[in-house]
Amino acid sequence: MAADQPIIIIGHIDVDPADVDSVVAATVDLQRSTRDDEPGCLTYTISADPAHPGRIQIVEMWADAATLEAHFQHPNFTATGAAMRAVPRHGGSAVKYRIDATAPVRGPDGAASAQFPEG
Repeated sequence: MAADQPIIIIGHIDVDPADVDSVVAATVDLQRSTRDDEPGCLTYTISADPAHPGRIQIVEMWADAATLEAHFQHPNFTATGAAMRAVPRHGGSAVKYRIDATAPVRGPDGAASAQFPEG
């Protein structure tokens, strides 16, 4: 059932490069709290993009739709949004992906592969 599948959110915001460090720093405790206190949070990272000055990358992974929905109602979500809106944005986006299969990147022989085992 789709509702039981993990969900990843990949996003970014673009700000003045001089503001990146302060915005990321303002979210550190909220990132920790989200990971530690919100059931179903598997990954929650907000960090500077080293290849794109002014870009802050957002990567989240949630156990399922219910835990992501609960996050959207949690005070951490509201506080993180406020911290990221403390400076003017020059753009951004966020997209969610539902995961239907997982597999290790490397096989037993150590070779990387984009394939998923059948089954």
